[in-house]
Amino acid sequence: MKIAVSGKGGVGKTTFSALLIRTLNEQGKRVLAIDADPDANLAGAIGIPDADKIVPIAEMTDLIAERTESKPGSLGGFFKLNPKVDDLPEALSSRLENIRMMRLGGIKKGGSGCICPESVLLKALVTHIVLGRDEAAILDMEAGIEHLGRATASAVDRLIVVVEPGRRSIETARHIRKLASEIGLKKIVMVGNKIRGKKDEEFLLSHLDDFEFLGFLPYEDVLIEADLMGRSPYEADSLAKTEIKKMIPKL
Repeated sequence: MKIAVSGKGGVGKTTFSALLIRTLNEQGKRVLAIDADPDANLAGAIGIPDADKIVPIAEMTDLIAERTESKPGSLGGFFKLNPKVDDLPEALSSRLENIRMMRLGGIKKGGSGCICPESVLLKALVTHIVLGRDEAAILDMEAGIEHLGRATASAVDRLIVVVEPGRRSIETARHIRKLASEIGLKKIVMVGNKIRGKKDEEFLLSHLDDFEFLGFLPYEDVLIEADLMGRSPYEADSLAKTEIKKMIPKL
């Protein structure tokens, strides 16, 4: 199972990703967790010790230089477009029980769409994770899908877009679907988050009536408190965990 998770910043996609990852782990699955959002902290949400000390792969300049035979941060010039990456999930991941976690980091680039050694290495790694490995992979993405390409899109089992009751969240969901369709990724489902009651559910269903919903997660103070205390949301006594368990068979 290869799952990409996206959505507007602040909707709770990292919380959702962490709950899904920990639930799959509890069910005995081997899970490769990929933090592809530079503004998020998936490792902390999962509950991996010393999450703040994990160095993003995009900042591993020596590794990037070795694998791409180039100088990171450089534009133009020559470098390998097919760097070796199949050993990186074992070599660079942090562990918690059956979970391996990798933090990709962000690409500091001048202008969108540029090809640089960092982006080539990260895309090659994501392609290997989606196409070449047999464990469950959960990718916590930015509010977009920039780490995915045409080669990986067809192999992603689901793109889950997390939405909250709000106009901007809905607009972002539609934008993500447009980006996904451009690379042939059509297996898209929604997860409603921060749902305060039936009215919030109906709001999302009426404004996104052309989308399939996987389920809804309630607004819960215990999840906010867990985040404030630096604890994994999975450690909170949350109704969301029960809802996540209902979603997994649908996936």
